[in-house]
Amino acid sequence: MTTVSASRGLSPKQRKTVAGGAIGTLIEYYDYYLYGLASAAVFPAVFFSSNDPVIAQLSSFATFAVGFFLRPVGGIIWGIIGDRVGRKVVLMSTVVGMGLATTGIGLIPSDQAIGIAAPLLLLFFRLCQGFFVGGEMGGAATMVVEAAPIGRKGMYGAFLISGAGVANVVSGGLMAGLGLVPGSWFIEWGWRIPFVFSMVLAIAAVILRRHLEESEEFTETQTLLISSTGKKHNPLVEAFRHPKNTILGILIGLPQSIAGYVILTYGLSFMVSNKSLPAWMGFAGTMIVGLLQIVVAPLWGHISDRIGRRTVYIIGCIGFAAMVYPAFALFTTGNMWLIWVGQILGFVVFGVAMQATLATMLAEMFDPEARTTGVNIGYQISNTLGGGLAPIICVALVAAAGGAFWPVVVYAAVIAIVGVIATMLASIRPDVEGAGRLHELRVESAVKTNA
Repeated sequence: MTTVSASRGLSPKQRKTVAGGAIGTLIEYYDYYLYGLASAAVFPAVFFSSNDPVIAQLSSFATFAVGFFLRPVGGIIWGIIGDRVGRKVVLMSTVVGMGLATTGIGLIPSDQAIGIAAPLLLLFFRLCQGFFVGGEMGGAATMVVEAAPIGRKGMYGAFLISGAGVANVVSGGLMAGLGLVPGSWFIEWGWRIPFVFSMVLAIAAVILRRHLEESEEFTETQTLLISSTGKKHNPLVEAFRHPKNTILGILIGLPQSIAGYVILTYGLSFMVSNKSLPAWMGFAGTMIVGLLQIVVAPLWGHISDRIGRRTVYIIGCIGFAAMVYPAFALFTTGNMWLIWVGQILGFVVFGVAMQATLATMLAEMFDPEARTTGVNIGYQISNTLGGGLAPIICVALVAAAGGAFWPVVVYAAVIAIVGVIATMLASIRPDVEGAGRLHELRVESAVKTNA
């Protein structure tokens, strides 16, 4: 198999792979950031309007959390399909499913119009979102990392998180702009526009992804497996050939999974509910965060190519834990500029370091025949246990502390410590060009042929 040196630029095939992967991540994060923003500032009034404000907020964040519980299911199912059939079919299917689910949310009438059916429909589409999102990151990360040049896999893998930055810009920008319209129009209709717009993004992703090709590493691995055993291996079984890495992958992902949802999603709820600040202020800050994330993510990826994924991720964990207190302290000032500084300090500087590194690091922890499944297990279960529950945990902690935010600081620090320990214990193989497992398969095939 030919390889591409670090000094060369991307081939047309590699460019298409990176672009196709990044736009899927854009839609994944667009859908989830958008839902997070709406669950903080819109859904309590639209779908849970008859409840006490605190109960309405908890109910809204509960639907946010429930969507995460189908992500591991989708991750395993789509991961197995991706490792057995091919990553392209997964990436085409998941992006269409995400677009349809998010558009469906934007078309649900309010609870005042259709009663209990409104929150039930919201829950249904949220579960659909979770199922399709569950297969997105594993397939995209695997294709991009396998296609990237040796020595630059961290940087190109981080472009997936640049796509997430674009998602922040688009979702936060649309919600901020529409939220500035006076009167009740935003709560009644305006918030729906960004959700319906998801279908436009899905169509663009299908167009970009229709020419994607499987990596040479994937196709050669499949050929060697079939020639040596007469059948394809079970990706779920292969992922657990390294049970330590499978479990550690979940624990490693916890800090990055809560970073955005603590600072941006719950942070917005904290400002609106506890400090009575206008929601557009937080939306605008999210847009600024996204702009910076587009640039900062590949920078951290590049640094990880120089000093190692493990080192960068640990720096991100420790830095994020240290920034939660100053971020929320700035949120309490009510000053727009200081609030934006808090969002940048709390998420962009160190949260993005974790996100930019995680997908590539997980890909380097699993063999090619189970890589999509392994990445999905670590990424999606950690996002379910971490990100999905983070906002509702923060609401409960702050309510129990009488409005004080110090329990959120402690919660973030504990999760960060778990991430640091798991990262230190994981077995990470930086070369995913096949020098490890693929080399073993080649040797096995040669021995069998000579015999």
